[in-house]
Parts: sequence; C-alpha cells; structure tokens
Amino acid sequence: MVAGNWKMNKTLQEGTALAAELKNNVKNPTCEVVIGTPFIHLATVAEMLKGTPVHVAAENCADKESGAFTGEVSAAMVRSTGAEYCIIGHSERRQYYHETNDILREKVRLALANGLKPIFCIGEVKEEREAGRQNDVVRKQLEESVFCFTAEEFAQITLAYEPVWAIGTGLTATPAQAQEMHAYIRSLVNANYNAAVADNTTILYGGSCNEKNAAELFANPDVDGGLIGGASLVADKFMAIINAR
Repeated sequence: MVAGNWKMNKTLQEGTALAAELKNNVKNPTCEVVIGTPFIHLATVAEMLKGTPVHVAAENCADKESGAFTGEVSAAMVRSTGAEYCIIGHSERRQYYHETNDILREKVRLALANGLKPIFCIGEVKEEREAGRQNDVVRKQLEESVFCFTAEEFAQITLAYEPVWAIGTGLTATPAQAQEMHAYIRSLVNANYNAAVADNTTILYGGSCNEKNAAELFANPDVDGGLIGGASLVADKFMAIINAR
C-alpha cells in the first residue's frame, strides 16, 4: 500500500484538482493506493474516485458515536461519504491533541464497527529513540490500542510505523532501521495472534518517505509500503512513490 496523508493542506478546489490528476494517472497500480484528505474533501473526492484504483481515507475520526461534540466527525459520518479508510493515531494527533492509547482504541473500535479500515500509526519520538526505548514504546502503543481486537477485526487494520523524529524534519530512518522495527512489529503481531495474521498484516513506513528514497525503503522484506506526507501533495512525486512499490 502507498497512502497519502494531506494533513491540513489544500482548499477544496485544490484538493479536487489533485484528486483529478491522480484519477487520470493511476490506472493499474501494483499496490493499493489510498489518499487521506481533510474532512471537507471527503464526500467530493470519494465520489470523484469511485470505481478507480484510488481509495479514500479520512485523517481522523471521533471517539464518540454521535451527540453534542461540536466540531467532531464520527466514524459513521466518515463512512457515509464513501471513504473506506481512516488514519488513526497519527503522531500529530497524539502530540498536539493529546490523544491517548485509550482514546485511540475507542476510535479504532468505532471505525471497525462502521465498516472503515483503520490505518493505525505507531512510533517513537527522538528522545525515546536515543534512550533505546523505541521497542517498548511501540509495543505499549499496540498492546493498549489494537491488540485487544479479534484476529478477524485486526485483519482489517493496517499499521504505519512513523519514527516521529523523521516526520517533516527531512530525516529518514535508514533502510536497516526501518526493517528492524518493521520486523519487530511483525513479531509482536505473531506473538499476539499467529504467524498467518502477522504475514498478512500490512506495515507501512512513514517518516519523510519521498520519491527519492521510497524504492530503497520498500525493498525491505517487512516494509509493505508507505504513509506519505508532503510528497503526496504533488501528483508527480506521489506517482513516483506508487511506482516504486
């Protein structure tokens, strides 16, 4: 899978123009292609891309089903737009909006209950990496948010490892660092479920992955694609990453 995360970028007009470019150029990809758009784009872009190889994700959803939660968007609302995926637990949501593992577990539960496929993000900050705690951090994030689900439910979840120190910094985990962590994540899935579930789990790399380093990162056996930030905002760059997979 190659999934784009537009973050808080693109007006509705700019977003639909980018979606149109992708619609015209993504014809027979060799991987699953997903774009995560701001909420205001979802219904329009999902309708534009219906029947194409490009799938649509929300960048977030609420941890409540419905009610008096001004400004929030529920999983049911996301699904009603035609979106198929939902990015949950991105490091920016954890850092800036203080989303805990308990909150994220509820978001995943509601996404699954409403027929959405979560793209669940995990990863360590710079201080945790420098202290050698990255494995402990990632294990705790998985155990407290997604390992409570059944094997059948977990099969609907895509994992995205994002070393937070590499997001938007220009730094990138080396291919060896990415492979080491992805293999560790897969071993945790194996231990919690079984080898078949682990083998079938898609684990994406996110962290300044771009058209220049994608092929080298994706060549690792446990790196199943990427969650792409800035490079997903330019059609040519995003297409190059899709083709690298």
